[in-house]
Amino acid sequence: MHLRARKVFRLAITPALALAIAYSMALPMAHIAALFAFFLASIPGPPLNAKKLLGLIILVLVTLGAGLMLIPLLLNFQMTALLLVLLGLYFSSYLTVNLNKNLPGTFLAMGMTIISAAGTLSYSLATTIIHVLIFAIVIATISHSLSYWLFPDDPPGLANNDKSSSEIKNTTQSNWIAIRSTLIVFPAYLLLLSNPAAYMPIAMKSVMLSQQVSSIDAKSAGRELIGSTILGGVFAVIFWFALGLWTNLWMYFLWMLLVSLYFSCKIYQMIATRFPPSFWLNVAVTMLIMLGPAVEDSANGKDVYAAFFSRAMLLILITLYALFAIYLLEYFFRKKSKV
Repeated sequence: MHLRARKVFRLAITPALALAIAYSMALPMAHIAALFAFFLASIPGPPLNAKKLLGLIILVLVTLGAGLMLIPLLLNFQMTALLLVLLGLYFSSYLTVNLNKNLPGTFLAMGMTIISAAGTLSYSLATTIIHVLIFAIVIATISHSLSYWLFPDDPPGLANNDKSSSEIKNTTQSNWIAIRSTLIVFPAYLLLLSNPAAYMPIAMKSVMLSQQVSSIDAKSAGRELIGSTILGGVFAVIFWFALGLWTNLWMYFLWMLLVSLYFSCKIYQMIATRFPPSFWLNVAVTMLIMLGPAVEDSANGKDVYAAFFSRAMLLILITLYALFAIYLLEYFFRKKSKV
């Protein structure tokens, strides 16, 4: 089988398998496992071994633990805590932009925002979310290892190991991008503090947006941000109605496998597309952010469609805000550069 075809099948199977394992274990927020699986399977190279997985878990505990330490400050010294969150978000963006440390940057942003905000509602909720994230990472890693065993890469001697030379980063531009992504996610964090239980999916999307805007320019921001968000919502609606035809875990797994296969073909250009791989990865992430809570709402007897519509509108609004902030901040940056 051609290497690209193996990568397509690997990326398709990993999130579907992670989803099935997480839901069979009845984990809260089980869709997070599939979300992490998409990220892990899309990274070139073999899956994490036991040593690297342990290192990643320690990294997650440290970065998310920073959010736990902010909880007493948020409850008693709110302005100090908000300033620390602002600095933490900048540092997480700096890790992503300047040092290419995407995973540490993402988890630090999640710790500073999602964990700290959840802790203002309940400390046990914050620790539960950390446990869920740890389980999700382990499940995603196991799923990635199984899919890699089924569809391995070529042996080292046959693989193309040519690596393009890394671009020299402009320090000023990189710092500006880090500041830009920080200013995009911080207002969403303030919204999250007003109602952590209702706005948790919005916080997850804002963290993903803060990492996404660090790798795109203002010219392609509209297409990347708005397009992927709306298309992700469309796929979530289609997935929901397809799941309603026959609702059980096996069908959930099979529909996830089918949709993931389509995204994989787009990401690896097996199906022609004008959009970059990051666009389709964000479509998949948005779909899971909208679909996962809808499944939980259905299981808990809540009004799925009202919650789904509200969640979709908030996701679009936070994306529109991010787009507006990018254009406005880029305008001031260019104006300052000309002076």
